Amino acid sequence: MSKTIHHFLYGEHHLTAGIALKIARGEIKGIISANARIKISNNRQVVDNIVDKGNPVYGINTGFGPLCTTLISKDETKILQSNILKSHSVGVGDPIDIEIAKLMLILKLQSLSKGYSGIAESTLDRILWHIDNNAIPIVPSQGSVGASGDLAPLSHLFLPLIGLGTVSYQNKVITTRQLFKNTGLDHLNLGPKEGLALINGTQFIAAHAVKIIEKLHSCLSQADIIGAMMIEGLQGSVKPFFRELHKLRPFKGNIHVASRVKSLLKGSEIMEDHIDCDRVQDPYSLRCIPQVHGASRNAWLHLKELVEIELNSVTDNPVIIDEELTISGGSFHGQPLAMAIDYACLAASEIGNISDRRIYLALEGNSPGVPKLLMNDTGINSGYMILQYTTAALASENKGLCFPASADSIPTSLGQEDHVSMGSIGGRKALKVLENIEKILAIELLTAAQAFEFRKPLKSGIILDEIHRTIRKEVPFAKEDRVFADDIKKGINIIQEKKIISIANTVIKKENLSLETKFSHEFETY
Repeated sequence: MSKTIHHFLYGEHHLTAGIALKIARGEIKGIISANARIKISNNRQVVDNIVDKGNPVYGINTGFGPLCTTLISKDETKILQSNILKSHSVGVGDPIDIEIAKLMLILKLQSLSKGYSGIAESTLDRILWHIDNNAIPIVPSQGSVGASGDLAPLSHLFLPLIGLGTVSYQNKVITTRQLFKNTGLDHLNLGPKEGLALINGTQFIAAHAVKIIEKLHSCLSQADIIGAMMIEGLQGSVKPFFRELHKLRPFKGNIHVASRVKSLLKGSEIMEDHIDCDRVQDPYSLRCIPQVHGASRNAWLHLKELVEIELNSVTDNPVIIDEELTISGGSFHGQPLAMAIDYACLAASEIGNISDRRIYLALEGNSPGVPKLLMNDTGINSGYMILQYTTAALASENKGLCFPASADSIPTSLGQEDHVSMGSIGGRKALKVLENIEKILAIELLTAAQAFEFRKPLKSGIILDEIHRTIRKEVPFAKEDRVFADDIKKGINIIQEKKIISIANTVIKKENLSLETKFSHEFETY
């Protein structure tokens, strides 16, 4: 992360995807700053004044959506706020991951703490209690179209505030009633505007985007390392990674990937062994790693930049500027993130496509010294043949998931909400693609390690050699067929736990290697 902090001040500090994840994992404590509390309190008073005067203001003393012309009496405004949480809790499907739900709470608290939403301090303090005590609401995964805010999932997220819904608490899923019994809490009585402020916003989309940023960053980082190992195993050329080439087409991602792979290959006896070979050029899946991985890195960087803006924005509606200016706009619309998420989804899928091609290339037996199917005694053994079937299946599945959700729109709310982003669907799809990419990379890691073995006793660079030794502690060299599903599970665990990144960074630090091997600044932080 860009800088070490021990406390994050909601409404005052700048939130990033990395900081949000640290708060969710208990590594940083978030508190509502004193300055934010003043703004929140003053803004809440503005709402109370509007109610007292009785002038119609959307969402404060009117109905919602197509009922925006229906005036609500002062006595009924509080009932309205609880009713909106109940009526909009229409989610279906499996619950989202608990960490994503916790991220939703964190992102919503940051947005509301800006002091433009008319929310009460007591309501924000209750949200903060849920975060600090890991009492995380259960939120269904389906039901948002990503426009009027993520209405359905946010409604489920905040049902516990009014004593309804269910939560994950102390490793059990319990009713909010039981939670109150266990903790001595009671339901809140929401004031005017509060219910709408809670459920209007992009926090479902944004929370998924935060996880996409983390997972795609991990996959990109490991794809570079695994690709370098595959170059070693197949004795590809290092020339396509020369700085002199990429200065002539200076995309940030391309330059970064080329520099990183070249650093990983530095000092390799395997590279030196075939420096004068008669092979003119490698297939694209090796030669074009900087262009393909680099393009996906550029997409990641674009999403990261947009998400960072979103995490520090006010995304509910209406926005209360002051007593004279309340704006009913469209800041809840998910389109700015929806399109970038679809782009990131495609970027992730391409990492899987080129990885599958490298796996296929490794099986062909066209690289001197590396046997067909990565095993000497084939015929009685199928070798690594069928592992590529799995990567082909996963790559194909990802292609189907890459249809951009944001290309669709279905009118809702009797036509009042006549264009929607579908960013919530895009977010869920992108995470599914990334789960598949982790599996594809795990299989490439196994095949690259197997090909790498045939280059012994020659040594690679110190980073790749150490990574290979670590892999061999968990997955032995295959001399004959075995149940490769067991190997794949171990490979997936290595990828998901980011072990090869950890090994690389440990070696870099221990050997005081060039920073070229690490991420450049814009790729290191998120």
